[in-house]
Amino acid sequence: MTIGSRRRIDREKLFTVISDYAGASSDQAAERMFERDKASILDLGLPLRTERDVLDENTVYYRIDSARSAAVLDLTTQEYTVLLAASRAWDDAAAGGAARRVRSKLLSLGHDADPDLLRRTPRGAVESLPVLSPLLEAVTAGTTVRFVYRGTGGAPAERIVEPWVVGVHDGHWYVHGWDRDRQAPRVFRASRIESYPSQAGAATHPRPEQVDLSDVLERIDASDDQHVAQLRAAPYKALELRDRAGAALDAEQFELPRMPRPAARRLVLGSVRWLELTSPGPWREELAAVLDGIAASHEGEGDLAPVEVAAPRPAARIRTPSTGTDHLSRLISVASYVMNRGEVDLSELAGALGVSEKTLITDLQVLFVCGDMGTGWEDFIEAEWEHGTVRVRNAEPLRRPLRLSSVEITALLAGLAALEPTAGQAAHIVAGAREKLLAAASAPEAAGGSSQQAAGESAESGAPAPTDALAAESAADRTAGRAEAVLSAVQTALRTPDDRDPAAQVMIRYSAPDRPGTSVRRIRPLRIETDGVRSYLLADCEQAGAQRRFRLDRIVELPPDEAEQHLAESGPGPDLSGRVEGPVWLRLEPPARWIAESFDAAEIRDGRDGDSSLAYVRMDSPVRAALIDAVLESAGSAEVLAPRELRDMIVTVTRAAAARHGSPDALP
Repeated sequence: MTIGSRRRIDREKLFTVISDYAGASSDQAAERMFERDKASILDLGLPLRTERDVLDENTVYYRIDSARSAAVLDLTTQEYTVLLAASRAWDDAAAGGAARRVRSKLLSLGHDADPDLLRRTPRGAVESLPVLSPLLEAVTAGTTVRFVYRGTGGAPAERIVEPWVVGVHDGHWYVHGWDRDRQAPRVFRASRIESYPSQAGAATHPRPEQVDLSDVLERIDASDDQHVAQLRAAPYKALELRDRAGAALDAEQFELPRMPRPAARRLVLGSVRWLELTSPGPWREELAAVLDGIAASHEGEGDLAPVEVAAPRPAARIRTPSTGTDHLSRLISVASYVMNRGEVDLSELAGALGVSEKTLITDLQVLFVCGDMGTGWEDFIEAEWEHGTVRVRNAEPLRRPLRLSSVEITALLAGLAALEPTAGQAAHIVAGAREKLLAAASAPEAAGGSSQQAAGESAESGAPAPTDALAAESAADRTAGRAEAVLSAVQTALRTPDDRDPAAQVMIRYSAPDRPGTSVRRIRPLRIETDGVRSYLLADCEQAGAQRRFRLDRIVELPPDEAEQHLAESGPGPDLSGRVEGPVWLRLEPPARWIAESFDAAEIRDGRDGDSSLAYVRMDSPVRAALIDAVLESAGSAEVLAPRELRDMIVTVTRAAAARHGSPDALP
């Protein structure tokens, strides 16, 4: 009754004709429903206004203020294009409300995207989880949430948390806040939440004025034993450590910044195939002992007997509720999108909104009953879709696009953060779009929050905006400077449509993770992809004669055409290339549980008698080199049980690394 109306609506009539209000168990229940619905309308960004009759103070009317500015954000076509790409970084089917709404609201702006820029913008995904929307909303509104969480100990338990900040760190979502049960601040990884967060009242614990998510996570590895680690590494290898140290790609010796021993050990073990820790001496001795332990645990056949009796862990099934707010947002966006274009192809509109044509037709049928109440059929919105072309008429109040809420702005900022490391020549466009989003988030009427009162209460409490957490640097951010020249060449090639044009091809030097040295390849870039943690280049490779994916942070330089391969002695070590054929079983202790998440385990079984602190995990055809590095990084908390061939490879690799650390004069 509200959308599309050009007249004021009488509150008393609303309570009479809307069945949920009229049939409520009490007047108080009807009022609560009414206030909830008003909050939802405001959250959509609709400028709902309350007016009293000048002759009768007891008569209250509601209307949509048509005098509001039509511009949600003053965007250029290029800025709109990168925001549209950022919205598509989310899997709206998995992430839920905010992701669903933000895409439809952007479409309601009436812009046409730049097709060339859209083609060059990375395709990919931020970690999309159904729990994110209620967590972000709790931060914005200053409320408490209740959810089931499976921590590193393995057993699920209900937690009641007052969220302070929700943000992305190294491609994964975290929530940091006050844990009521433990009466202390805690950090929760969003992917380990196994139920849809429900509201549990208002937050009561004082919130800190500033929360730096990156700093909070780094303190988890805090230790009094801190030093500057000295390393010797093979040229063009251990790239992440070189980026942290600011070392040249071919430097044989460099040092890491001062850091706690646990953090340094994890980093060094993850790249230990290519390097040697030369000092501090005690750290070196510990590293050798850890490597010897990993090798010893993988000698001979693995014990699969516990796997047979372990109980399969049921996968967490979190139902993402599709709310009336989500549906109404899409409904209004359909009308605005079509009216701003005159007419739109049915299949094109369904594809833009990410819904089926059947669902879209259902939306259009609902538009028929929207408009002015009780004034005749001629005042209702008209929609038609015959012959596959959609037209909408008599809906001028809906031509104005919806405003973005602070939660939806946060969703877009997360998408931009995932795209930025591979933006290349479009980096200034991404930066401009981010500035406008942040300005909209800090505006007095901040993009249609659930209510002005809620926004004011959040500000008075000193709560940081949810966007503050998105400043945390990811691994991809740290390598962006090194990749600037690569990205520029790739973007130029993507802009060149003719395969025969020399500008359409790029010469790269690539440091593969499974073999020593580097290779030089001539490629034809096709597109850039990102998974929220790492970015990849899909290209036609002249050397392979087929399409290949290259991790952008492993393209170390753009050599001249006459460049040669950088070869290194591979020695007698095993061949770590490709994927492991068939299933791989691992035994994971709590500190290594992240391996199951990173490799998207096909099956998880809990230990004997339901001991969920010990997990047995099955992976189907994982990447061999990446899995071996993960087992080494876990420092003995992970053991490969099968196949035997992979166990033998781990023994060979770890014995060689341990031998390098047996003498200070050893070379990698």
